[in-house]
Amino acid sequence: MRKRVAGALVALVLMAGCDGPPPEPQEAAQTLEELAAKAGCVPDIGTEAAEIRQANCRTETGSYVLATFATDRGQQEWLDAANDYGGNYLLGRKWVAAGDEKVVTELRGRLGGTVTTGVHHSGSGEGHTGGHHGS
Repeated sequence: MRKRVAGALVALVLMAGCDGPPPEPQEAAQTLEELAAKAGCVPDIGTEAAEIRQANCRTETGSYVLATFATDRGQQEWLDAANDYGGNYLLGRKWVAAGDEKVVTELRGRLGGTVTTGVHHSGSGEGHTGGHHGS
């Protein structure tokens, strides 16, 4: 009887060590079509590749680009390149919407995500918000 109780206690201790708070659920990546439907647009797909799918969309608020990515790294590389041109971006899990501030703000209400603004780098003084001047 003592062996059974001791065995049960050992099993409980081992199981308690494995138990912890459940892992945070990750937001599931959505398809371009799912995002476009939530945003209320019919996507005009311009890029269809393994790494990225990109479409132009238009709502009553204005036009924007909607892109989905196969990997988080692909999304980050796209955003790094796009940031050099300035602009407003709505970022989600493996997707980006890019457009005017008003459009991005309106989309956030429909899609969620985080709004960010790129820094425009150009040789002209017009519209320059930071970074370096051309050589």
